[in-house]
Amino acid sequence: MLKFFGYYLIPIGIGIVSLVALLFWHDAYRTSGDVPLSMHVTVQEEGALTPAAALARAQARPLTNTHETHLSEAPVWFAFEPMPRAGAQVIEFPSRHSLDVACWDAATLSPLGAATRGSGSGALEGTKAGFALRLAPMPRQLLCRAGFSGPARLSVLQWPAEQFDLSVEQYHRKSGLLDGGMIVLALFVLITALINRQPLYVLFAGWLILNLRVGALSAGWDIQWLGQTVPYEWLLRSRSITITLYGIATLTLYQALLREHLAEMRYVLPMRIMQWLCMPMLLAAFFLPYHLYLPLMWVIVVCCFAVMTVGLFKIIVESRNRVASWFAASFALTFLASMAEVAAAALGMRELLGVINSVTAALASSLLAALAVAEQMRSETEKRQEAQEELEHAYQAMPVGLFTLDMYGHFLSVNPALQKMLGIATFVPGRTAWRQFFTESSWTDLHEQVHAKAEAEMELTSRDGSQRFLVSATLARSRIEGVLQDTTEKYKATEQLRFMANNDPLTKVYNRRGIEKEFSSAAASLASGRPMALAYVDLDRFKLINDLFGHAAGDEVLKQVCERMGTMLAGGQQIGRVGGDEFVIVMPETAIPLASIIARGIVDRLGNTPYRVGDKAFHVRGSVGLIEVVPGMAMKDAVSTADRACREAKTGSGEGLVVYERGADAFRQRAAELDLVERLSGPNATDNLLLEMQPIMSLKAPRESLNFEVLLRMREPDGRVVPAGPVIAAAEKSGRASVIDRWVLSTTLAWIAEHTDDLCNTRFVCMNLSGASLNDERFVQDTFEILGRYVHVASRLCLEITESVALHDLDNTRRFIDQVRNFGVKVALDDFGAGYTSFSYLKELPADVLKIDGNFIVNINAHPANVAIVEAIVSLAVNLGMKTIGEWAEDAATVQTLREIGVDYVQGYAVARSMPPERLLEGHSSASFIKDEELLELLREIDNPPPPHLVSVSRLH
Repeated sequence: MLKFFGYYLIPIGIGIVSLVALLFWHDAYRTSGDVPLSMHVTVQEEGALTPAAALARAQARPLTNTHETHLSEAPVWFAFEPMPRAGAQVIEFPSRHSLDVACWDAATLSPLGAATRGSGSGALEGTKAGFALRLAPMPRQLLCRAGFSGPARLSVLQWPAEQFDLSVEQYHRKSGLLDGGMIVLALFVLITALINRQPLYVLFAGWLILNLRVGALSAGWDIQWLGQTVPYEWLLRSRSITITLYGIATLTLYQALLREHLAEMRYVLPMRIMQWLCMPMLLAAFFLPYHLYLPLMWVIVVCCFAVMTVGLFKIIVESRNRVASWFAASFALTFLASMAEVAAAALGMRELLGVINSVTAALASSLLAALAVAEQMRSETEKRQEAQEELEHAYQAMPVGLFTLDMYGHFLSVNPALQKMLGIATFVPGRTAWRQFFTESSWTDLHEQVHAKAEAEMELTSRDGSQRFLVSATLARSRIEGVLQDTTEKYKATEQLRFMANNDPLTKVYNRRGIEKEFSSAAASLASGRPMALAYVDLDRFKLINDLFGHAAGDEVLKQVCERMGTMLAGGQQIGRVGGDEFVIVMPETAIPLASIIARGIVDRLGNTPYRVGDKAFHVRGSVGLIEVVPGMAMKDAVSTADRACREAKTGSGEGLVVYERGADAFRQRAAELDLVERLSGPNATDNLLLEMQPIMSLKAPRESLNFEVLLRMREPDGRVVPAGPVIAAAEKSGRASVIDRWVLSTTLAWIAEHTDDLCNTRFVCMNLSGASLNDERFVQDTFEILGRYVHVASRLCLEITESVALHDLDNTRRFIDQVRNFGVKVALDDFGAGYTSFSYLKELPADVLKIDGNFIVNINAHPANVAIVEAIVSLAVNLGMKTIGEWAEDAATVQTLREIGVDYVQGYAVARSMPPERLLEGHSSASFIKDEELLELLREIDNPPPPHLVSVSRLH
């Protein structure tokens, strides 16, 4: 009952009593007796006027009750006769735009007084919105001069003295009520804004104060503020600035309340234009005279208010927004009041100000704007309540655990997910403790972290170790707010993924990535002088098991292989599978003698006992290459060196185990290889390259041709010459093989072109192409460009393509051969017979020469099978219209056999070793360089063949 009485009956009672008082009670400040006086008015449009001249001019003018200045600031002279009335009288000049007034006795022209907004003298004083003349007795006729600024209206009122004093009290009372009421309202809004941290309400409080000052300007109260008189020199400037700031605040409030709707209506551009106008208007308020500022302000205000009002009504129509409705009403009143002020000033329609003016507009618009802000507050409150409800619902429904802890580790609040996560049957705020579910150390860590940084995150394990959690927490208002997630399954999945990332899924030992990590970790101890070894294990003929018995049997054997190797290793030594049947063993802190014993044990353990898979048994042996790892050695270098040792072990050396200790030749060779790769990878890869030539002798007419093969060499800084093999291998590893081949091709053709006259007996010049270059499309195109440049000597070139490379991509090889042949270039198949030769491919490759692999030529007389193979190749070449070259011929007997078989050309140490190009030019033919007497004797037989006899003919058949 008391609540109902306080909330409803008391406010309603106050409202009723106030209404009765306004309608029926006596008005203590009601005035009467003011009489408007007629006057003669003249405007001082030229130079200064004396009172006498002004009086004469004024009396020539007709009588009028009012005079409009129409923004003119020229002094106005006016003469009038006071009404004869009993008692003391006061003459009031009520214009709020008047700046100064001076009066004279019209009969004697003696001054009666003068007053400005800052001071008064004689009988004149500033009062209310204008000035007043107190004089007794009152002269029969008065002459006055007044100065104005703005849309002034001159009028003269005669008051009984006591009624005028009552009107002055009423003036100050009304201004005080308006000032006090608006300031109290503004302070209330400001305090509310500060408490609720709402910038919008701070803006509204400022807007209310500015609205009050605009209303005071209309009523003539703006000459004071908070009971203090505004200095005269500040008055006009303060009016301009007040109006401008009011417009800026109104625009800002408008945009703040209706931002979303304006964006939807695409009203952004008009709003931005109005924003751009704000700063020029503020500058104009500071620097333009008042009479120039007012017309500019009226034009801009009318346009902006019109645009804003149209926008408001569009929002009301489209969205039915109540905030916009209240604001529209407030704007409509302000707009009408502004238009009334403009019309009254420009057209003299002062009766409009009796209906609506800035005072009533200020009060009404403030009330309506307050309703708009209140509606906005109500809307925001509803949204906050909805958000709070949604947040509460989310808190309860959130699948992760949410909690609040006090500084002693007691739960103050938990959501259902956390209760379920931790198995909390009954939750008691402030009593359920963190330590019941987690260790004491975890609480200490959490407490320290939330105090040390803004957001703490840590992983936890339940007391029994069965669950894992991730907690994220922060310190807020002396409490710990946090989120707890059960990461048990995620942890298991992560561990499984980590295992899969680093381990081989079949054998469970490390994979290449995992063993590389182990190597990097173990290699860190090398700097402190601790030993380390690495073994490379390769199973011999393991592929046969997969091919004959299937991959299932092979997989089972691999598992047993890893188990057997694992039994031979000590702690810290790890196995990694780096290929189908290849393994790497990292042995940290293991000296090479001990590592050798372990590796020998692995070889024995792998090969001595058969592997049983079902009802089958398999014998698998392994070869091991063991190296001593030195500080600074990279994993790939260590594996490459160990692999070299393993390959050596496979050849039968060391009974399945080869050990490279520190300082072994293999390490020096590897270092040299890496150095070569690095040099060839640089921008000056071809700087130290040079060419040598090795003669190729015709076995039909040895002294008639000077043919040769171009061989690549590299000169080391110390003068040593590196043969082609290591250079080509390093170039292919560094990806620069095509660069090398391009250099060899262009250099060779340039040399041939330069020495054409000296090479008149040269039929062909052989040059090798690497497989990497042949598969490089850019190199192929560059080859055609180089051949085009040296087309006049290109016909002497014979490009050697390795048989295995040619068969790797038959279509690409055939296309290349066809295109180089267009330049007259010959093509030879190099190392023929060394690869997986299929004679059916020869008909697909239009080669000119078959270069028989040297392995068939060396010691051919000791191996009859080699003789048969070479005879078959020669016969095949003859039938296909190809020439043959036998390489690696090292003695006269080999050359003799090749000649008898029918080989066309021979190359090797028996003829000549490779030589510098300038020395080659010294010979007339390839035979010019032979020094072997047996071979020279053979050449004489070739030059002077004996007459054929019957036995020889029969041998040919």
